[in-house]
Amino acid sequence: MDKKIIYFDHAATTYVKPEVFDAMKPWFTELYGNPSSIYSLGRESKKAIEEARAQIAWCLNAHPTEVYFTGSGTEADNWSIKGVAFANRKKGKHLITSVIEHHAVLEAFVYLRKEGFEVTYLPVDENGLINPEELEKAIRPDTTLVSIMFANNEIGTVQPIQKLAAIAHEKGAIFHTDAVQAMGNIAVNVKDLGVDLLSMSAHKFYGPKGVGALYVKKGVKLDNFMHGGAQERNKRAGTENVPGVIGLATALKLATDNLEAYNKHLQTLSNRLVDKVMERIPYVRLNGDRKQRLPGNVNLSFRFIEGESLLLMLDMKGIQASSGSACTSGSLDPSHVLLAIGLPHEIAHGSLRITFGEKNTEEEVDFLVDNLEEIVGKLRKMSPLYEDFVKQDRK
Repeated sequence: MDKKIIYFDHAATTYVKPEVFDAMKPWFTELYGNPSSIYSLGRESKKAIEEARAQIAWCLNAHPTEVYFTGSGTEADNWSIKGVAFANRKKGKHLITSVIEHHAVLEAFVYLRKEGFEVTYLPVDENGLINPEELEKAIRPDTTLVSIMFANNEIGTVQPIQKLAAIAHEKGAIFHTDAVQAMGNIAVNVKDLGVDLLSMSAHKFYGPKGVGALYVKKGVKLDNFMHGGAQERNKRAGTENVPGVIGLATALKLATDNLEAYNKHLQTLSNRLVDKVMERIPYVRLNGDRKQRLPGNVNLSFRFIEGESLLLMLDMKGIQASSGSACTSGSLDPSHVLLAIGLPHEIAHGSLRITFGEKNTEEEVDFLVDNLEEIVGKLRKMSPLYEDFVKQDRK
């Protein structure tokens, strides 16, 4: 009999919902025309893309002409950051981001530094929050772009984006937010937030992999990132991924329509996990702000254990989880996010990220806690540091 798999890594990716797959399917096999073609099959594809664009714009409270399709959230981040930097370099070459961004953002800024730009990295507090006053101090007359993620992919902390964007605008800078983790998990209204650019990726909210979108506020100056044909109003070359675009729009509409109930479900599971772990397992830390965070994200650090060993032993029980970003899962270095919030290397190495989805249940949470208690106990028995610490702690 096959072992049952319990999936707790929805921040890494989600499955494609049946409704999303059904909406995409005809565009693979029947309505396969190239949207740039002028005959009827091509026109059908073009019409479908524009309907998907309008649907996404509605979910964001944006205008359809402000929505551009990309191949991923990473591409949307890179296009935003490099596009704004190069389009506005005559005004200035100073850029601002934070120390806890996703690598799609951090590596884009590394590239720009090599191209002669100057980058300021804002620190965060012990919960992963940026102090708006730090941004105000960092902005200079030659600052052209501020890029701060909406919600952190590792510890779930949600930033005060509205306040940060307002500060950037007061100083004449453009504001981009990487909303890859926020979309489909919390409400996102670009007008209320006041952002100029916003990135998303379909596979984080039960859509397909390989398709993302970028919101670009009307009037924002942005260099092209992809060059070739005239697709996406001459801004992003390449034949459009019609099934992917339809899947993204369908998934986002479903997420938007069911957001309140979904959030309540995720929050119930998260609270249950945190409360039970804290009650049953000693020397555990919850990383990130308890309240100002994504409802389905729980990041825990267990002292005196290695996170990799914990993950492997959980996997043997059929439990799928992670120690941080899926994009850096092959790295042996501790999470840059956990180090940024002040954790020492040895504690950061013992981290576990649990991210819930719509099919997870309270029974699965209880099964996870039972196994965590057993596995953490076993791993700590093998640690001489733990034995010495407990003796000292009891004195």
